[in-house]
Amino acid sequence: METMQNLLMGLSVALEPLNLLYVLFGVISGVIIGALPGLGPSAGLAILLPLTFGVDPIAGIILLAGIYYGAMYGGAITSILINTPGDPASVMTTMDGYPMTQAGRTGAAMGMAAFASFIGGTVCVIAFMYMAPALARVAVSFGPPEYFALMVLGLTTLAGMTGKYPLKGYLSAVFGLFLAIVGLDLVTGLPRFTFGSLELYDGVDFIIVAMGTFGIAEILVAAEEKASNKIKTKREDLAWRKLFPTVQDWINSGWHIVRGTIIGFVIGILPGAGATIASFISYGVAKRTSKRPEMFGKGAIEGVAAPESANNSAAMGAMVPLLTLGVPGSASTAVMMGALMMFGMRPGPLLFEENPEFVWGLIGSMYLGNIVLILTMLVAVPIFVRILDVPSALLNAIVMAFILVGAYSINNSMFDVVFTIAFGFIGYFMKKMQIPAPPLVLALVLGNLMENSLRQSLIISDGSPLIFFTRPISGVIMWVAIILIFWPIVKSLRKMKKPAASV
Repeated sequence: METMQNLLMGLSVALEPLNLLYVLFGVISGVIIGALPGLGPSAGLAILLPLTFGVDPIAGIILLAGIYYGAMYGGAITSILINTPGDPASVMTTMDGYPMTQAGRTGAAMGMAAFASFIGGTVCVIAFMYMAPALARVAVSFGPPEYFALMVLGLTTLAGMTGKYPLKGYLSAVFGLFLAIVGLDLVTGLPRFTFGSLELYDGVDFIIVAMGTFGIAEILVAAEEKASNKIKTKREDLAWRKLFPTVQDWINSGWHIVRGTIIGFVIGILPGAGATIASFISYGVAKRTSKRPEMFGKGAIEGVAAPESANNSAAMGAMVPLLTLGVPGSASTAVMMGALMMFGMRPGPLLFEENPEFVWGLIGSMYLGNIVLILTMLVAVPIFVRILDVPSALLNAIVMAFILVGAYSINNSMFDVVFTIAFGFIGYFMKKMQIPAPPLVLALVLGNLMENSLRQSLIISDGSPLIFFTRPISGVIMWVAIILIFWPIVKSLRKMKKPAASV
């Protein structure tokens, strides 16, 4: 009862005209920022942070939160329309979102992305209200062994991304793991595979690889085929009814949205994991549990629903350690923590007691922000879809410009621009050789954190690998990963025995 009273108080705060305006501005700004390749929520938050100087703390944090979860949906727009992820968390949306566009189902893909984001975000706000303190205590118990086990679990999704040629998919993953070790060794401090380049000391940026292997590679393939623009929209495809998934779409996607929401929220709570890893794992689990796994990568709508529900719920989950423990779980929440300190708020266990109006006003704004997200989709998606009517030569030039500007904006470095172009050619080569790019990107995302967690765990245990199985949480995760690795082998052996028995 007390929780509901606090929520009503929070909604009354969020519904004040100024705060409501900030919710609207934050969500719309976030959607635009998420759709711009290379920018992403953390950069967008940093750029727009000065707008909160001198404003009421509640209005300021409402604005920043709106940008954060608005960007989670915005990244899906370019992923679905032009196969270029707007932010790292939307990479998996390209897998089935773009094939849906090619099949003339752009509206359904965009609509499902918005509804999955809305459901994931709203459910996780409710979970945040009731379970935040308890979940935060569990998250704090995660050490290097638990993170290593979680990364191993994430790598089990590789089996669902290898396509028709598993060996090529695993080759792509090995290349990604190699890229993950480039840079300074965090344990010894020695440079690895930097070839004397200071720019590589920080490692290979994930979004540079994603923009190159997905965006630029797609442009190069389209230019080679000299397509006049294969994807054309019809006026009836832009009608509002086309933005609503069909009953069959909901049947196919329902349970995947539920699982994606749970996966995203749990992983979002863990400091350092984030929405990108949540979307990868959610997509992999969706393919493993789907009744039609052969459709994934060809335009399965559940392949859009699963990662989109996960990345938005992870954004909400990341707020749990930020507000209850004062521990930012990602670059975006680190910017928000800086804003909280700037407002004179000390995030941690006492924040709920000392500033209830501030905390519950933020929670109330999250409910309203998710509603604004749906309304933005209904109004703006038909406008975004018109991008497909632009002649392909002009569209490709515009997309290339956005990609290169986005690459430069990451570190204000021309080295990143050259690197992005180089990965564009690598991605083009991979497409021609039918080597899938998603395993490369997944291995790059997980590899660095996986290696650091492994080495830290072995230091703690004096070199004994048993530490991963003797600790309760890491042990459970490791056994789940082992079962997922060997289960396909067991299934194939059982299929081989059945024909033999019938003979």
